[in-house]
Amino acid sequence: MTSPRIAWAVTGSGHFIEECIDYMLTLENVDLYLSQAGEEVLKMYGIHINDLRNRVRIYRDKAASAPPVGLFYKGYYHTLIIAPTTSNTVAKCVLGIADSLVTNLYSQAGKCRIPNIVYPCDIAPEMKTTAPGGEVMVYPRKIDLDATEALRSFEYTTVVESVADLKLAMQRRLASLS
Repeated sequence: MTSPRIAWAVTGSGHFIEECIDYMLTLENVDLYLSQAGEEVLKMYGIHINDLRNRVRIYRDKAASAPPVGLFYKGYYHTLIIAPTTSNTVAKCVLGIADSLVTNLYSQAGKCRIPNIVYPCDIAPEMKTTAPGGEVMVYPRKIDLDATEALRSFEYTTVVESVADLKLAMQRRLASLS
């Protein structure tokens, strides 16, 4: 078997997605998992899947049972990153709902004790985020902030609040592997 890889999932959030993808492309041994909404958002931000395919393996949300999640049971991945992450995905992860490729990844990574790093789009009562036309102000709902807070308590889960935090958390994770 080859050495374990990083599974990186993108959901339907545009929250600093360009910066997340740019960072992902600096890492080695990454497989990209795209939810259907994640694919749509990449297109909205002018990020072309074919350009990414030349740099990373891509798995798309095309099957009801999310077959690629079985790779966690084979030791194929050492880390799962979900960045950026929609409030919908965060809520499903908190409730244990695994009905999509990305929520299945989170569920199975946890069951296999694979550490994960989650970058939610809703992290503060008032915040700037990125939209296809530039930065905008958003005001996350209490329920979304509560779900982000609940996710912080989950085993093997590190919640980050910025791309800089994401990079730091990943550096720590990689250092712990060596």
